[in-house]
Amino acid sequence: MISLDTKEADTSLPDDIGKGEISHNEFQIDPVKEKLLLLKLDLFLTPVIMLVYLCCFLDRSNIGNVKVAGMPEDIGATTEQFSTAVSIFYATYVTFETPWAVLLKKLTPRYVITGLCVVWSLVTIFSGFITSINGLYATRLLLGVCEAGLFPSLNLYLTMVYKRQEQAKRVSYLFVSTALSGAFGGILAYAILLMDGVDGVAGWRWVYIIEGVFSVVCAIIVWFGLPNDPTKAYFLNEEQRELMAIRYAQNKQYNGSEEFSWEEVRNALRDPKLYLSGGIQFCQDILLYGFSTFLPSIIKGFGHTTLQTQYLTIPVYIFGGICFLTLAFVSDRLTLRSPFLLFSNVFGIIGYILLLTVSSNSVKFFATFLCAIAVYNGPGLNLTWLNVNIAPHYRRATAIGMQQTMGNTAGIVAGQIYTKSPFMLGHGFSLGALVVAQLLILVKIWYIKRCTAKKDKITKGEMEDTRSIKTGDWDLDFKYHI
Repeated sequence: MISLDTKEADTSLPDDIGKGEISHNEFQIDPVKEKLLLLKLDLFLTPVIMLVYLCCFLDRSNIGNVKVAGMPEDIGATTEQFSTAVSIFYATYVTFETPWAVLLKKLTPRYVITGLCVVWSLVTIFSGFITSINGLYATRLLLGVCEAGLFPSLNLYLTMVYKRQEQAKRVSYLFVSTALSGAFGGILAYAILLMDGVDGVAGWRWVYIIEGVFSVVCAIIVWFGLPNDPTKAYFLNEEQRELMAIRYAQNKQYNGSEEFSWEEVRNALRDPKLYLSGGIQFCQDILLYGFSTFLPSIIKGFGHTTLQTQYLTIPVYIFGGICFLTLAFVSDRLTLRSPFLLFSNVFGIIGYILLLTVSSNSVKFFATFLCAIAVYNGPGLNLTWLNVNIAPHYRRATAIGMQQTMGNTAGIVAGQIYTKSPFMLGHGFSLGALVVAQLLILVKIWYIKRCTAKKDKITKGEMEDTRSIKTGDWDLDFKYHI
């Protein structure tokens, strides 16, 4: 039985805990009831979150599908101009990520996520009517502004709902959506390209128009399906809302104050964990954006037709998504992050070596499956590793936004290294990025262990406490995840 009335669950509990008047240890949750609560949260929230991010990545990466369908030729774009169009998206994308992340709570998730979805949907539809490279540049820049806010917002939203040891699995849903968008994008592009010439409109234009309309529908689903306050979600009964309030209280150290704090922004910017994580994310995103955007072109280079290329991308994306779900599940169970990150990158290293050294197209196609393991596990597990080791909310919001800004500059690079088949420069650069990522992961492991050892010594009185920051993740009771 839960001894907590509804009014207290809604408002006073988090505030009281923040003042030190109530200890979260006073409240215990029945594990069976908590498991059922998590199942309900997953059933209602996960489809909405996955759908909106699938749409986002679909509208971003479909430029790879339309490339092999004749779009550059129709608008008179050279290879170099098209590569610039791929890269220019990230100029606005990285600029607006941190502001959107920090503003999420103030503007509320429903307004932010729905509004962004509506605008980028319209931009995608209008992309089907461009007639020149300048038009493509303009739509890609606008798309970057809108989509910049989605991933940080969704990621932060997950940290508002789930505990630290529950997050890798849920973050994996976002990256599985990325994989599904590649697979679904291949299927959808294959089907839509069969409309080539209908009403005198090229197939690639139909790809933009139809996928943009699909995203508008998605925005409507987000508006009605995503509660602003997860502790008061429409699909929870009174007892489950009380459980959510208790979970919030137990997670108070991680969530922190509801009030915006510039001090927490500065604290995040002074944290070495942020910059190590950002460096790792940059290396991992070289793979993510190069692979997800240019996989159709890579596979077409193996000697396949345009339509064959679209459906051959599907199993690669699905395999990468399944691998991430599996490793994320184990990562949460063991509350370990870096070992799985290092492990998944090994497959990517082998995959890119095969792409660079073998001549058999069948072996190269097999290599794309190995690359897919690192492509999705790398960015996702690294982001989770940052999520669980930064607190409270506004410090974490700043860190996530900045990490994504640093990481997503890789999209600019990806557009410049994947220019001409057989993409040796791109594969070689990706291989080098993976090796650097492995080194940075080891450095971050060392740093976190050093921080943990320092806390232990201070707790035992073996070292003077000279820390300038003593709250959030620097609290002596806060345990880092390796």
